[in-house]
Amino acid sequence: MTADQTPHTFQVDLRGLVDLLSHHLYSSPKVYLRELLQNAVDAITARRAEQPDAPARVRLYAEDGRLRVEDSGIGLTESDVHSLLATIGRSSKRDGLESARAEFLGQFGIGLLACFVVAAEIRVVSRSARTPDAPPVEWAARDDGSYTVRTLPDSARPEPGTTVHLTARPGSGDWLAEERVLALARDFGSLLPYDVCVGGKAVTELPAPWDRTYTSPAARRVALAGHCHELFGFSPLDSVDLDLPVAGVRGVAYILPSAVSPAQRSGHRVHLKGMLLTDRADELLPDWAFFVRCVVDTDALRPTASREALYADETLAAVRDALGGRIREWLTGLAAGDPERLAQFLSVHHLGVKSLARHDTEMLRTMLPWLPFETTDGRLSLEEFALRHPVVHFTRTVEEYRQVAPIASAQGIGVINGGYTYDTELVELLAAVRPGTVVAELDADTVTAHLDSVDPAEELALAGFLAAARARLDVLGCDVALRAFHPLTVPALHLDDREARHEQARAEAEEQADDLWAGILGSLRGSAPRARLVLNHLNPLIRRISSLDDKELAQTATEALYGQALLMAQRPLRPADSALLNRAFMGLLEWATHDQENGR
Repeated sequence: MTADQTPHTFQVDLRGLVDLLSHHLYSSPKVYLRELLQNAVDAITARRAEQPDAPARVRLYAEDGRLRVEDSGIGLTESDVHSLLATIGRSSKRDGLESARAEFLGQFGIGLLACFVVAAEIRVVSRSARTPDAPPVEWAARDDGSYTVRTLPDSARPEPGTTVHLTARPGSGDWLAEERVLALARDFGSLLPYDVCVGGKAVTELPAPWDRTYTSPAARRVALAGHCHELFGFSPLDSVDLDLPVAGVRGVAYILPSAVSPAQRSGHRVHLKGMLLTDRADELLPDWAFFVRCVVDTDALRPTASREALYADETLAAVRDALGGRIREWLTGLAAGDPERLAQFLSVHHLGVKSLARHDTEMLRTMLPWLPFETTDGRLSLEEFALRHPVVHFTRTVEEYRQVAPIASAQGIGVINGGYTYDTELVELLAAVRPGTVVAELDADTVTAHLDSVDPAEELALAGFLAAARARLDVLGCDVALRAFHPLTVPALHLDDREARHEQARAEAEEQADDLWAGILGSLRGSAPRARLVLNHLNPLIRRISSLDDKELAQTATEALYGQALLMAQRPLRPADSALLNRAFMGLLEWATHDQENGR
């Protein structure tokens, strides 16, 4: 038995293809206008490749659910119509114009097909500039996949070029209204190199705002600020020129006037040879540059199939790094020549610069005198803090900082709060960019070592009280120590470190686990020091509590001191801690009311 070797062609369901285009390839029906503009611009580019002095104009007219687009481009013959418009995927750029291929934006066939997203009928009337003796030709198609081709008298199209007529689909008339068409044309085509008008109103605005000549730098800043407000809806702190001639990129980056989350996706506008490709190009700049919004025009980057995003390749990666370099140079220039403006910028966007400085030691070195950090001396730069303190102590979490900051400050220990995003990483890099700087993590032992010891005789006299206090807090995994420290107003200090908290969490999990997991968790038991409650012997309240004859009352007071120390450190309370606070509060109330009832 022999196989059938007869060649077959694919049958295309145009309705299904239109549905695919509208719901899966294109983000919105509005792209139909971009495709029409691209076809017109490409046709003009093709004609000018052969006839440099040919007219270059595109005219759009919208009325009563119909749209007419006229261009002075290369035009089509009857054979071109059959080969290009009747065959999906063919392009007028493939045959005879390879030398000009880099100048084209899209494919005529698939681009025109996209118009069926909003149109029920498409009619194309065209006359070829290459074959001026050929008569005009008409291609008329419906969204059911049927089409007709016929030649027309010369009067139907006296000059070379193409006219596209669209008739709206039911429910899509708004997309072909003049006001909507004008807005879309200006959005997509404001930087196109040819004369484009909608109903007599100009669309193109060349040269681009960043390429225009201004009377002064101040006038340029004002003009760019207006451009930014028109595009993005905000007035920028500053603008940065993005000029990469080698990569064919020109544009400007606008600095946001308010802080944004690093996770927020950027909405950069990218024009490809003057045509807007996308206004959501979040991959154009490095992740650390989340504090800018930019608009660029390029002829080097590749679009995706839908021509609504950038193709992720080596060229895009190189452009991304180069644009990041421009923003880095702007920051360095501010640090060198305009510290007031840099301070204004950092007051809003220090997080973005810290993100950059993590991976760029030169940037960190440049920004040392400027980047703000929370410290026990107030908000200071790393440079100023390092000049004040021989050892730069830091904590890794905000909770640890809140525990030790008041006490460390009173003891003359300078501490940086490294609990905020990127801060610990930058402090740890300080020694590398500032030779001779000593950086050390501040832990509970370091703090305790800086607290004054109590006279042994006085501590021995309070041995009974300390033993009772330790017994009461032992079940919470907390030791009790007696020290003398400032400020006097702090009666007790709760100290622990990450290892102590890990061991505490392990012990709690072991208590709640079944026999198997309890055994496994028990084998992981560490030797880390336990948390400790440091009582301030200089505080009058501690002196009174430690001299109580009522052991039970002293233990209740110790529990209250423990809870108060946790609250002062703004530490999250475990269920056991909450129960202890409640018990201590009720116990003290009961003791106070009991004494009152007995006339004391």
